Amino acid sequence: MKLLFGTDTYYPSVNGPSYFTQRLAAGFQRRGHEVHVICPSQSMRSTITQHGCVVMHGIASLPVPLYTALRFSPLPFVYNRILSAVQRIKPDVIHIQNHFLIGRALTGIAQKLSIPIVATNHLMPENILVHLQFLSERHRRALNNWLWRDLRRVYNRIETITAPSPVAVEILKDKGITGTVTAISCGIDLGVFNPRQKGGVIKYKYNLPSLPTYMYVGRLDKEKHIDELIKALPLVRRKVDAQLVIAGSGQLRAQLVELAKREHVYDNVVFTGFINDDDLPKVYAACNVFCNAGTAELQSIVTLEAMATGKPVIAANAMALPYLVHNGVNGYTFEPGDIQTLAARLIELLTEQTKREAMGQRSLEIVAPHHIQNTLDAYERLYEAAISRLKDRDDRENPKVLDQNNAALSF
Repeated sequence: MKLLFGTDTYYPSVNGPSYFTQRLAAGFQRRGHEVHVICPSQSMRSTITQHGCVVMHGIASLPVPLYTALRFSPLPFVYNRILSAVQRIKPDVIHIQNHFLIGRALTGIAQKLSIPIVATNHLMPENILVHLQFLSERHRRALNNWLWRDLRRVYNRIETITAPSPVAVEILKDKGITGTVTAISCGIDLGVFNPRQKGGVIKYKYNLPSLPTYMYVGRLDKEKHIDELIKALPLVRRKVDAQLVIAGSGQLRAQLVELAKREHVYDNVVFTGFINDDDLPKVYAACNVFCNAGTAELQSIVTLEAMATGKPVIAANAMALPYLVHNGVNGYTFEPGDIQTLAARLIELLTEQTKREAMGQRSLEIVAPHHIQNTLDAYERLYEAAISRLKDRDDRENPKVLDQNNAALSF
């Protein structure tokens, strides 16, 4: 198949939807499909480049105000550029990752050109609203409602929709999405993320002491609630000579550094900065316990990666995290903001090796169905069904053309 992915965030952006789309595109390319991606370029000029073997059609873009790590391609000014790219590519199916700009344009183009289209939702308004603290609560509620209304306006034009977890599916249904919504995991490569990884190289590279370690990996942004992990450390250190490793980059790094100083644990918190793809699997191996305090996770790729490395997880009892972290089985959940419980669970797992290893083993069992190959299989079936469904509809709507073709074949 010739596949076209449309997304408002792709390489080199660092976030879950970007990583998911990159890995999906690369996976299908390795399976022999021809893969193209339409995404914002890194400048005000449109470009055609390659990321690995995947062709990237970069659409002229501008930095997102207040969050310049992301860029956006402004409609309607770039619509014709997107249309021209689709006409040039001639995809068998289009798969959009969001509804904002490029996804919105591709939805209309797919219907105009009779191309099957599939949509995945990664949106949680909280991920946007946390960056708009200057708005009043009333205005934040209004914007939240508008974001969902705008998503409905686009996605209710699409028959085939996916979300990364059953929780994410239910959210879409509750918000008024009328089409069929299927849960398909973002998936991870269990050949890359596995318990055979060794953390010694990472400890040496980042000068990590050989201490009991809990870790967070990901963006350093407000909705991730990394401050709770730092605030738990003084309580943990009353019982355990432990350290916290925060692996990733983001807008809150300076604030988190200041918080660690105020909590008198700065010497026990390691900020690694951005982790490249080669080091990432080994980073998880360098910790004893993985933590995720996020409250807006529709799945959480980093939690899957930690589980695949055989780590127990302590996570907020919010959104999709309890779907991965089964309380008392492969880790523990805690109520968001409950620092005391978080610290108590950390002390328990950092001091009880047998329990920690048993829970890590259960993580391996729970994560097994999330292999990226299962994700690719599921999407292949979905694409083929979408292509077949559109062909059947075209045949029904154009019976004369079909009859003429059959008559021609009879001679």
